[in-house]
Amino acid sequence: MIAAATIEDIEATAKRVRRHIVRMIAAAGSGHPGGSLSAVEILCALYFRVLRHDPAQPLWPDRDRFILSKGHAAPALYAVLAESGYLPVEELLTLRKLGSRLQGHTFAYFPPGANTLSTCIQSIPGVEACAGSLAQGLSFAIGQALAARLDGRDYRAYCLLGDGELDEGQVWEAAMSAAHHRVDNLVAVVDRNRLQNDGFVDDIMRTDPLDAKWRSFGWNVGEVEGHNVRELIAAFEAAKAVKGKPSVIIAHTVKGKGVSFMENNPEFHGRAPNKKETERALAELGGE
Repeated sequence: MIAAATIEDIEATAKRVRRHIVRMIAAAGSGHPGGSLSAVEILCALYFRVLRHDPAQPLWPDRDRFILSKGHAAPALYAVLAESGYLPVEELLTLRKLGSRLQGHTFAYFPPGANTLSTCIQSIPGVEACAGSLAQGLSFAIGQALAARLDGRDYRAYCLLGDGELDEGQVWEAAMSAAHHRVDNLVAVVDRNRLQNDGFVDDIMRTDPLDAKWRSFGWNVGEVEGHNVRELIAAFEAAKAVKGKPSVIIAHTVKGKGVSFMENNPEFHGRAPNKKETERALAELGGE
């Protein structure tokens, strides 16, 4: 099982992950840098301090489950899985290439030969769910959390949502369901970067007051600065103590965090940097 890292180690890993993301998307010539960069500390806090998981046993029955619902942030998850030891770091540069295991949206891991699908599609150990369509991850995570209850296991389920994803009705149907069934081994995280594909969330479908909405649906609500690893870990630990209701952590982040010309810039929701922009981004992130 992966050992708990220090805050300083997690922050150092986050810097490497950001450089991986820029290199991967630049090499692919397509992808979603903004929402990947905003989620880095959330994922690093989870994988290096909060989740119970073992890269040597990706299907360990008692592992915690992480579901990436905002599937276009797959580069961030792939980079964190590589840093955890689930795949070689060098493989990250195959993102979106023909025949690569690293698809633009995640594909759930099945060991070779496990079913018909696994014989024709390769996938990455550690990826729990397909994320081809947005807004379905929370429903999937509820199923995982309920399965733990039915099987008498103590693992927890975590689901990362984008705030633009909250436009989708299925999210709120899932939110009602989780509260109704008192799924207290479930934690949702909202990456609150306030931007989505077509512009600013407030201009497209305003969701404020977001904390009140989740509370009215019967959830325990936490709010943190989403690039502060210490705050994130404290919020995840607090959620573990909540009984009888699911928890959501609203993580206030910056889209494109770490790269000045990508930060809060809707253009980089789904555009790869060109060669000159890549060099500038990597220089700002302390890499080459």
